[in-house]
Amino acid sequence: MQSQNPLVADFVKLANAAAGTFAGMTREAREGARERLKGALGGVDFVSRDEFEAVKAMAARAREEAEDLKARVARLEAERTNKG
Repeated sequence: MQSQNPLVADFVKLANAAAGTFAGMTREAREGARERLKGALGGVDFVSRDEFEAVKAMAARAREEAEDLKARVARLEAERTNKG
């Protein structure tokens, strides 16, 4: 059932216009923030998840090798001390 009151109709039009304006302002604010963030981070290089995981695996292997070498050196030093 529609109201025949022009005041109510005008109020509904005003509310719809305000909602549309608010939606537009929200969209513009979001886009502006995105652009500012891009500008601020423009000089920063990011790596992909795959690259990160590959380097992480390399670092883990390097740690394991370092621990193995450390144990080997300790064993060799112990043998040298026992012989001398």
